[in-house]
Amino acid sequence: MKLLIIASVIGLCACGAIPYNNYNLPQYNRQYYPERPRASLEKNAAILRSVSDANENGYHFAYDTENGIQAEETGVENNGIQAQGGYSYTGDDGQVYSIRYTADANGFQAQGAHIPTPPPVPEAIAKALQENARDEASGIFDDGSYHSGKYDSGVFAARTYKPQQYVAPAYKPYRF
Repeated sequence: MKLLIIASVIGLCACGAIPYNNYNLPQYNRQYYPERPRASLEKNAAILRSVSDANENGYHFAYDTENGIQAEETGVENNGIQAQGGYSYTGDDGQVYSIRYTADANGFQAQGAHIPTPPPVPEAIAKALQENARDEASGIFDDGSYHSGKYDSGVFAARTYKPQQYVAPAYKPYRF
């Protein structure tokens, strides 16, 4: 037991003797973030307006800050929380970005002019989706399992095809 205590004290003393500076920190602890243009405005922004109301009917909050951030939200409890609101802020490029959203049983749904939109559905996929909907409307359901009657004989011809094997050249190239 005495040996364990002595070893612990020696270990602690050895750890204390290691010099501490930023070069001994692991790489992931170093922060090399460049200063953003609007960071000086955001660090000490005062709150200009703050509204907060909560009661049995729901809640509402809103605030404005001197650096241009505005936010508001209203919510009620109805089979879970149903909320709607929005926020806006000035980006580093000087443009004002605004988001309006709803959050309910359908999830969080945000809308804003700067939010990217998905690309249009390719024509071939749209056609396949229409065919699937037509088939299901007429009572044809494709569960993904194999049915031999659905395929023509071309499938079997493809299965019997054997690609040509590689044949080594008859001569050996000169090597150094």
